[in-house]
Amino acid sequence: MSLDILSTNLQKLRRAQGLSQDKLALAAGISRIAYLNIERRQSEPRADTLRALAKALGVRIPDLLVEAPVLKRVRFRSLKRLKRREQVLVEVGQKLRDFSELETLLDAPSPKDIDELRAVAAGVRKKGIPAVAAAMRAHFDLGAHEPVHDICGLLERQGIKVLSVNIATDAFLGLSVSEEDGGPAVVVNTWERLPVEHWIFSAAHELAHLLLHLQAYQVDEELEDKDQERDADAFASHFLMPEAVFRREWDDTVGMPLFDRVLKVKRVFRVSWRTVLFRLSEGMADPNQRKVLWIHFANAYKKINSKVLLKMDEPEGVSMDAYRDLSDLHKAGPEPAGMDRHDFQGERLWRLVHQATKGGDITLARGAEILGIKLNEMRDLAESWAN
Repeated sequence: MSLDILSTNLQKLRRAQGLSQDKLALAAGISRIAYLNIERRQSEPRADTLRALAKALGVRIPDLLVEAPVLKRVRFRSLKRLKRREQVLVEVGQKLRDFSELETLLDAPSPKDIDELRAVAAGVRKKGIPAVAAAMRAHFDLGAHEPVHDICGLLERQGIKVLSVNIATDAFLGLSVSEEDGGPAVVVNTWERLPVEHWIFSAAHELAHLLLHLQAYQVDEELEDKDQERDADAFASHFLMPEAVFRREWDDTVGMPLFDRVLKVKRVFRVSWRTVLFRLSEGMADPNQRKVLWIHFANAYKKINSKVLLKMDEPEGVSMDAYRDLSDLHKAGPEPAGMDRHDFQGERLWRLVHQATKGGDITLARGAEILGIKLNEMRDLAESWAN
């Protein structure tokens, strides 16, 4: 055990979570002096102490013992200062390292080159963001009228890793990592209180950044660039809902109440109601028209369900003052007629772990670590493979 690595990881994780040395020692059930000796590299912890520290920090034991990868080419923004930013970066770095190690071990490199995708995007960039989205859909072999049924599989087939983290906040929806740091990868916050539709939109949103904003991949940059965010929102909207078929579906619902029209169209494209309203408001020159549209929908939901429809700022709709007395609309809320976690699942990492464990290249315990599941779940999974 390297005491230098353990000490560095403890300090980084502790500070990322805003914990003092005293508070971490208390949470782990050890004395302050015992903890200080570990962090100061003066004593080696027993196995049970190591387990207690890992549990108190909400990480795995290997996360304390292995030198954390340092990510630099990352686009990581949030709507407000994220206390767990450093911990997220450590977690993502470890996930990417595990992924890359499997690819090397199995001689299974990512199947595509993202530079080819960027060249396609650059070739039509002057025609506008909808043209970029259309060109990318064509490159992905999506039919002109075909919804994106499985965005995780779609991205993985293009060599883009899809990873999940679980961060209890609606201020952070996702990030992306360039190829220099083990990507290209999109990382989505799959916190259970965020609708699955937002997971899907965030993946498409980060794809746009990978294609269009490579110059923005600097880990120390935390502030949002509004122009880049608008580009990414517009790309995700048009990538998930091609204009011609969106207009056809929307026009087919003429005569229905706005609320019913939005929900019907959202289910066709597997997107959030917010994405549908975003697209509709995109064509409105008058800001007041946009405000009326969003307020009309929110009021219809409240009338039907006798409760306020909560709203997130992704994709951006209108400012909070447009909602007047609807004061809770800024919080993460329900997705009417929503989807579930099975609608957003990466597959390639599972296939690589399956291949590596079946071939004896890694142990079941290592497979469980990589997949982020318990060892008994991994054993059950391996047994199901045998059957």
